[in-house]
Amino acid sequence: MASITKDISLQLATFTVGDMLMGIDINNIQEINRHLEMTEVPGSNECVRGIINLRGDVVTVVDLRVIFGFEPSEISQTTSNIIINSNGEKVSLMVDSVADVVTVNKENTEPPPSNLDDMDEKYFDSVYKMESKLLMILNVDEVLNYELENNQE
Repeated sequence: MASITKDISLQLATFTVGDMLMGIDINNIQEINRHLEMTEVPGSNECVRGIINLRGDVVTVVDLRVIFGFEPSEISQTTSNIIINSNGEKVSLMVDSVADVVTVNKENTEPPPSNLDDMDEKYFDSVYKMESKLLMILNVDEVLNYELENNQE
C-alpha cells in the first residue's frame, strides 16, 4: 500500500504593512512589482487606491494599510504591488515593503489571537513565530471581501 504524505511546508512571500510582518502563500501570487503608476477611481471604497495597467490588464489596487486600520500608504521607494489572481480577476495588494520568501512548517503555525487591536482576526489564517517577530499569514479571500463588506450604501 502506497504511503500518502502530506506536504506540511508552506512557502510564503513576506512583506510589511505598518510594523506588521505578513505573508502570503507564493502559490497565490502572480508577480511582485515596485509601485506602478496608478489612476484614481472617484467614488470607490477607501481601500481602493486606484487602478493600474499591467501589460494591458486593468488591475485594482487595494491598500492593505487601510484594511488594517492604518493611515493610507504614502508612496515611497519601497512601496510594492503584490499581484494576485482572485476568482479570475487580477488584484494588486499595496504593501509598504517586500521582504523575503520563507518556508514554514504548517504544524508550527497557530490560530491568530482573538484580541488583535482594531483588526479583524478573520483576515489572518494563522501566525508563525519567527525568532524575533511574529509572521501573520494573510487570508487573501477575506482581505478581498473587505471592499464588498465596506461598500454597502
